[in-house]
Amino acid sequence: MTRATTEGTGPQAGHLVVVPANEASWEDLQAVFGTSGEPHRCQCQWFQTPASEWKSESLEDRAERLRTQTRCGEPGAASTSGLVAYLDGTPVGWCAVEPRPVYRHLRTMRVPWAGRDEDPEDDGVWSVVCFVTRTGYRRRGVSAALAVAAVDFARSRGARALEGYPLHLPPGTPSTWGELYVGAPSVFLDAGFHEVSRPTARRSVMRIDF
Repeated sequence: MTRATTEGTGPQAGHLVVVPANEASWEDLQAVFGTSGEPHRCQCQWFQTPASEWKSESLEDRAERLRTQTRCGEPGAASTSGLVAYLDGTPVGWCAVEPRPVYRHLRTMRVPWAGRDEDPEDDGVWSVVCFVTRTGYRRRGVSAALAVAAVDFARSRGARALEGYPLHLPPGTPSTWGELYVGAPSVFLDAGFHEVSRPTARRSVMRIDF
């Protein structure tokens, strides 16, 4: 995958570059997650971990798993688990994108499967399950750039389709405990996805077929 570049949006727009996580350093990825808050505590392991195992894992365990999954600092690695965005050279964003069966917790959730005839083991379908924008860099087009890059990334790695599971909030309604980590519908629409199901009033499945 070649590096995806775009111009950020908003009053402090800049030059956005998105790279596979193995081409980023571990220190850059941890700078995006910060030293407190949900991204730091989760280390993007919620969807990778069955609910029965979640509470027994330490932060150190989760971080080590993420480091193994991303292969940060190994540009020649054959696989990685996400993308890192840079704004004018500063690491500012992350999204997780891999074959859908990798996300073991996803199999037990209602949202991806309700009303659909889908094989949870179909590794030709990929999912983008999480976006993180570094504190201080929100509303700069980071998630939008990551979503577009995720499409190219999944397609270049042989995916037949890519899905996301965004949160729908009425205008003016604040999200709680960082619910928007799954992305907003507009982010997916702008990247070429379309809605294929609405299992709840607040969540939909959006998909792009290649």
